[in-house]
Formats: sequence, C-alpha cells, structure tokens
Amino acid sequence: MTAQLNPRGDVAVLVPAAGAGVRLGAGAPKALRPLAGAPLLVHAVRRVALAPSVRCVVVAAPPAEVDAVRALLAPVAPVTVVAGGAERQQSVAAALAAVPAGIPIVLVHDAARALTPPALVEAVAAAVRGGADAVIPVLPVIDTIKEVDAAGTVLGTVDRAALRAVQTPQGFRRTVLAAAHAAATDPLTDDAGLVEKAGGAVLCVPGSELALKITRPLDLLIAEALLAAEGGGVA
Repeated sequence: MTAQLNPRGDVAVLVPAAGAGVRLGAGAPKALRPLAGAPLLVHAVRRVALAPSVRCVVVAAPPAEVDAVRALLAPVAPVTVVAGGAERQQSVAAALAAVPAGIPIVLVHDAARALTPPALVEAVAAAVRGGADAVIPVLPVIDTIKEVDAAGTVLGTVDRAALRAVQTPQGFRRTVLAAAHAAATDPLTDDAGLVEKAGGAVLCVPGSELALKITRPLDLLIAEALLAAEGGGVA
C-alpha cells in the first residue's frame, strides 16, 4: 500500500542516497542494498512517509539510477527523485532545490538509518516548529573513548559525559539550511555541522536505538533481527 503524505504538513524530508557504501562491500549503492527483501531506501522512505507532519519526500539517487529509484519508490510513497552528486553535501543541496515553496521545515535523513521510527521524525520536526533553527537526535556515548596519536599511542581518555552520538533525521528551518549550504566552503558529512560552522545554534533531542546506521555487514544482521522482533512492521 502506498503511504499518503499529508498535503497540509509543514515538513519536507530529504534523503541523500547516492553514496556507494564501500564498507558494506562490493555491490549496489548502499541505499539499494537489500534488508529483509527490500532495499534500505524503501524501508527508510516508508517510515518517514508515515510521520504525520511530512508533506514532501525528496530522494537524491545515484545519477544512473534515477529512473530505477523512481520506479522502486512509486508503490511506497509519492516521492520526488533527483540526481545526487559525488559528495553527500551536493546530494542534499540538489534535494533541497526540489522542495516546493511554502514548506518551512526541512529534515535531512540517511537512507542507511532505515529503521528510524516515524515518532523520531515527528520529535525532530516538533523541536524545529517550537523555535529551534537546527535540531539533531542524539544518544549518550556508552563506550570509553580514547584520544590516540598517529602511531596508535593513547594520549588520554575523553570524558564521555559531554559526548553524544548523532543520528538522523536532522531538522532545520528551511531558510537556515539553505543559508548554511550557500555559505559552505569545505565539504562536511553532517548538515548540522554546516549550521554550526555558519554560527548557528543546534539543539539536541533524544534519539532512538532503532535509528542505527547500517554501514557494515554486521549492521545488516542487527537490522534484520530488529525487523524480525517487530514482526516486519514499523515501530
């Protein structure tokens, strides 16, 4: 069944999905790798499309796969598909340019975080709607973190109490994200980082353990187990 986006929603979700994903091994682009019988991108889009505030989803696909991705997602949700760039930042900029006028909140979401629950999409959007310029979902860092030099010698132990692991979707006032991209001079892999570099404030909200990033073959196994635990549905 195709998800119906909310025509009165105030949120656009951008999904940069043009990356190769070399850490997953040789094969299709990462967003098109299968998870429990469907590409990661399908899982990711299905979940964000179920968030009640979402009016528009724009996917930046590998340039050679735009038509294939459009056909792949047609049964999932009414998604706009554009050609992505060589760098993530270029893909986000291309997707942002395709967002219709009149949508004030923009979320940027990794296709690799394929199990992100719709409730997290809503929480990030609500924080932007509440007045924040930029919002990131985070989890506390639970591992001990060491600072090391180039030779692998430990220089010290980092206090993890002040550290957070960042997830997506990251949310922005549309004007703030557009200005941050326009001002960018060096490529960054994190859109909130562009806002920080431009002098903007970034607010943290609680993330979700379901929003794990599927980067390595082991992550696929974990994601499959999580899907099985929820019966293949959407948490």
